[in-house]
Amino acid sequence: MGIKSVIKAGLAVAIIFQASSLMAASAQAQTQKFSDWVEGVRKDATERGVDKAIFDTAFKGVKPIPRIIELDRKQPEFTLTFKQYLSRVASGVRIKKGRQKLAENRKELEEVGKKFGVQPRFIVALWGIETDFGRISGGFNVITALATLAYDGRRSKYFRGELLNALEILDQGHVKHKDMTGSWAGAMGQCQFMPSSFKAYAIDADGDGRRDLWGTKADVFASAANYLSSVGWNDDQTWGREVTLPENFDLSVADKGARAKGSKGLLLSEWQSRGVRRADGTNLPSRKLKASLVLPAKGKSSPAYLVYGNYRSILHWNRSTYFALTVGYLADRIGDIK
Repeated sequence: MGIKSVIKAGLAVAIIFQASSLMAASAQAQTQKFSDWVEGVRKDATERGVDKAIFDTAFKGVKPIPRIIELDRKQPEFTLTFKQYLSRVASGVRIKKGRQKLAENRKELEEVGKKFGVQPRFIVALWGIETDFGRISGGFNVITALATLAYDGRRSKYFRGELLNALEILDQGHVKHKDMTGSWAGAMGQCQFMPSSFKAYAIDADGDGRRDLWGTKADVFASAANYLSSVGWNDDQTWGREVTLPENFDLSVADKGARAKGSKGLLLSEWQSRGVRRADGTNLPSRKLKASLVLPAKGKSSPAYLVYGNYRSILHWNRSTYFALTVGYLADRIGDIK
């Protein structure tokens, strides 16, 4: 090797070494920055009464997970059409399984339905969509997931609040740290409650002193029903229905009032007079109900739905139009207890 080659090789090694040192320093600074951030969370948690030992156990070895940030940027609803989403989330297999679960848990679901005023088919539909009836509730540690999202900065205030709520739940003894698993977004248990929803709506139905949304179906069913009941569910109504629209229908009336509280929309009789019919072409129900028109896709090719107040209750659970429509679709196909 000539002297020039030796010099070039030496320079290359020096550059690589310098780059590696800078990367290591940057990583160290980032780690330190996260550590400082954790100390801020510790202070907030202490002010909420969270025990020091609980906090230390919860944050032992916690580091931001890049995969969680990736998942946050690429949610299914943003990459699937409504038709794709519906066929995937409310598949024939899930419909069949939902009917089985309704039958298997008939007694508990009937009791919960009467107590909270929620038709069991909707509880089962939510259970099925959220976790495939408890089979898949997420493999992420909730504290790590929420810490990652809170530290990321995109929605830091929201996720920091949820992180503190999760720490309170641990402190209250409802679940052990190792068992507090959920989705990448921090949604927990078989009905995928965020920690704030857990605090507001979770129920200890079996009276064991814990609100166990991970392993106790009685708590899961009661908590889901309590949530819907608390946000205005009316078991005298369904959620809505798919409809057909006449030619040259004015699509600009779609979605008006669908998300708003109160009696928004038009009476069913008014929709009837505009040529709107059930999906099978028959007349709309004659009940004096107000409904809003929802088109989950753009233009005339979109399926059309008339939705009632219970649709807005589902939107309170999850603000996704795809999600809310699919819950109703699945519940209708699961059917009532027989």
